[in-house]
Amino acid sequence: MSVTLPRPVRSYHVTSGDGIEGLSLRSHEPRMPGIGEVAIAVHAVSLSFRELLVLRGQYVLPVKPDVIPASDGAGQVVAVGPGVERVRPGDRVTATLFPHWRDGPLQPSDLPQLGGSLDGMLTELAILPEQALVPIPEHLSYAEAATLPCAAVTAWNALTGDGPGIQPGHTVLTTGSGGVSLFVVQLAKLLGAKVIATTGRAENERRLRDLGADEVVNYRTVPDWHTTVRDITGGRGADWVVDTAGTLEQSLKSLAINGHVAFVGSLSGDWPPLDPRLVFGVAATIRALAVGSYAQFIRLNEIITAHQLRPVIDRVFPFEEAGAAFRYYESTSPFGKVIIEVR
Repeated sequence: MSVTLPRPVRSYHVTSGDGIEGLSLRSHEPRMPGIGEVAIAVHAVSLSFRELLVLRGQYVLPVKPDVIPASDGAGQVVAVGPGVERVRPGDRVTATLFPHWRDGPLQPSDLPQLGGSLDGMLTELAILPEQALVPIPEHLSYAEAATLPCAAVTAWNALTGDGPGIQPGHTVLTTGSGGVSLFVVQLAKLLGAKVIATTGRAENERRLRDLGADEVVNYRTVPDWHTTVRDITGGRGADWVVDTAGTLEQSLKSLAINGHVAFVGSLSGDWPPLDPRLVFGVAATIRALAVGSYAQFIRLNEIITAHQLRPVIDRVFPFEEAGAAFRYYESTSPFGKVIIEVR
C-alpha cells in the first residue's frame, strides 16, 4: 500500500545556546520512514524546563547543531517502515525521551535523547524508531498525552524507581509547583501516600490541595520550611522527598531516617555546597534522576488509565506561536503544562 506524506513539512530548528530568539520555522520535504521507523503526524508538544536548558546552552547532555527541539509530543501514526510490527497507521502515540532505554538502569548506549542529540517533536511530522513509541491512554487528548514523556515519567521514576518505592502510609514531600511536582502530587496520592507540597505562590496553595496535597507550605512566608515539614510529621520527617528546585540542604533536613531523596535538578541553576553530615545524619539515599525508561512509561500509563488521571494544562499556543509559548513558560511559572498545538 502506497502512502503519501504531507508536504511540505514545517519544523522548528535551533542551535543550543541561541535562546528562544534562535528558534526558526522552516519548511522541508518529508522522508518516508526507514527500517523499524514510524512517521508520526504530531498534534501537540509540551514544554518543560529541559527545553529552556537546551535553548540556553545549559543542557547536561549533548545537543546536535540545528536540532528540532522538544522531547515531549503526541500524535498519530501516518506511515510505518519495513519491519514495524507493534503500531499501524491511525494509532495514537507518544514517545520516550530516551528512545533506546528500554528497562533497568540507564546505560551509556541509552543516552541519545529527543530534542537533544536526536531531532525532537516540535515539527509537523516526526520520524521515530518503533521501539520509542508508547500508546496514548484512551481517555487522554493529544495535548494531555504530550505532557507525559518528561515530567510524568520523571515523577513516576522518583516515586517508584528506587527499591520498593513508596508504600501506602508513607509521607512524600515535593518541592515547588512545576510540572514534575504536580504529577508527584497526583501519583503519590494514588499510591496511598500522604503528600506535602511547597510553593512560593499563595494562589497555588488551594490548587495544590485540590490536586491532592494534604499539606502545603509556602516557602516565601516560611523560609525554614523544613521545620514545618517536621512539625507536620510529628518530628519524624518525610519518607520521600522529590527535590525539583535544587534545595538539597532543606530537603535533607526534612527527611526521615533512612529516607530517600529523588533529585530532579535545580531551577535556579545554582548548586550550593552541601555538608555531607546532613546525608549521614539521616542515613539518606540520594538519587539523581534522568527521566525514566520505556518500561516505566508503560507502567505509568497503566496507573493513569486505571485511575483516569488527567494532567494539568495551563495554556495552549498554536504552532506558529512557539516562540511566544517558550517566553510564556519562561516568564510566568505556569501552574500546569504549556502546550503547543500542531494542526
